[in-house]
Amino acid sequence: MPPSTPLPTVRRRRLGTELRRLRERADLSATEAGTRFGITQSRISNIEAGRYGVSAERVCALARVYDCSDEPLINALAAMTGERKRGWWEEYREILPGSLLDLAEAEHHATALRVAQVITVPGLLQTPEHARAVFREFVPQLAPHAVEHRVSHRIKRQEILFREAPPPYKAIIHEAALRMQFGGAETSRAQLTHLISMSERDNVSLVVIPFNGTSFPVSGHGVDYFHGPVPQLDTVAIDTTHGQELIDATSRLERYRLTLDRMEEVALKPTESRELIHRIAKAV
Repeated sequence: MPPSTPLPTVRRRRLGTELRRLRERADLSATEAGTRFGITQSRISNIEAGRYGVSAERVCALARVYDCSDEPLINALAAMTGERKRGWWEEYREILPGSLLDLAEAEHHATALRVAQVITVPGLLQTPEHARAVFREFVPQLAPHAVEHRVSHRIKRQEILFREAPPPYKAIIHEAALRMQFGGAETSRAQLTHLISMSERDNVSLVVIPFNGTSFPVSGHGVDYFHGPVPQLDTVAIDTTHGQELIDATSRLERYRLTLDRMEEVALKPTESRELIHRIAKAV
């Protein structure tokens, strides 16, 4: 039996999606694009689906065929090519849902991150004990080994905040998430203390929406916004009952940007947020 073809990475799929969008803006079918470029329609389709890799030179050439003159976008797309090495998340390929691996890959390549949570602490700011308590509440219930795999993966994701030249990270958290005692009082105090410590890092900004604050737009799920090298390459990850969903549609990206802007407007300033976390930790 021949070896199976590796699944395309999030980065390769996104590159294909953006090339398809450029083609469609040029009002060309895949067949017409292939004819102009000198390759088959199936080759164009496979590139757009992320099944075939493509060089930086070919990306630039396709952009010319599609009459795209947006140099920052073209350069950003070209930079997405040629990556041969698979990321650390691939070691979880057989033991975790693919959506969690996609999330880790999207985070890894983000130039900046902004997240919002109402009920739980953002994953990149969770302690292992807090994460373990959250995963134990999943429905249907996870087996003990599945819980540990998810905890391990979540903690591994957090390394992006500590790497050399880490991306700026802004977390918007509702007071409700701070008062939820996943794992009991001791785990909650440790989690709140960890939040305070993380909020003091140069690359981390943490703001809290208090209970007595004004209303704000919320969709009932967590939002992770990953900034790309250009706005067209931004990505949103949302929590759903079926797992993580990655979103890159332009109209939906704009909606989530506005939602996060509004949430940030009604949140306390970083210093006031840290003081509120201190008070909640003392009361636990």
